[in-house]
Amino acid sequence: MGMSGADCRTCAHVAQIVRQCLEAGSTVEIDGLGTFRRNREGEYEFVAEDRPRVFLAYVEEDLAQARRLSAALERRGLEPWLDKEKLLPGQNWPRAIERAIELADLFVACFSRHAVGKRGYFHSELRYALDCAARLPLDEIFFIPVRLDPCDVPGSIRKSIQYVDLFPDWEKGVSQVAAAVRRAMRTASRLKSGLAS
Repeated sequence: MGMSGADCRTCAHVAQIVRQCLEAGSTVEIDGLGTFRRNREGEYEFVAEDRPRVFLAYVEEDLAQARRLSAALERRGLEPWLDKEKLLPGQNWPRAIERAIELADLFVACFSRHAVGKRGYFHSELRYALDCAARLPLDEIFFIPVRLDPCDVPGSIRKSIQYVDLFPDWEKGVSQVAAAVRRAMRTASRLKSGLAS
């Protein structure tokens, strides 16, 4: 499938913007793919992102804890995706969030008393992530529910997916999430190599 003239012009425009940023000394991150930067020799290079991408879903009332979890996962070598840090001004945020979920290696749903009882986009993200998970092999981990406080995880999730408590021992809970991510990445790698052979 070829590109239209408009697509080619758009790609050329994006390439021009990337080059201008690099010439100004900036790096350019393409979310989920990697970073363009200048190396020591002054040449342009692309460094692919190889850390597991983890989408964090939460409600606004839990933003502080979501940021804390994001920082903890990043310290463990993961690439968390938090809307408050990744969405750009003017970006179509519902589509950007769906795209981030599609590109994520894992989806972490942060449940709390606030999240369970609140209507809104958090539950839309959960449904979309569960739809994405339904398309994966049964042995592959994608959806990881975490509880921020003693709350009820919705029955439809609780019946089939094990959740992690981040209380009363935050570090133990974060370590369990990180271990699940590493296991998921090993399983996905084995599945992909099995398909390739």
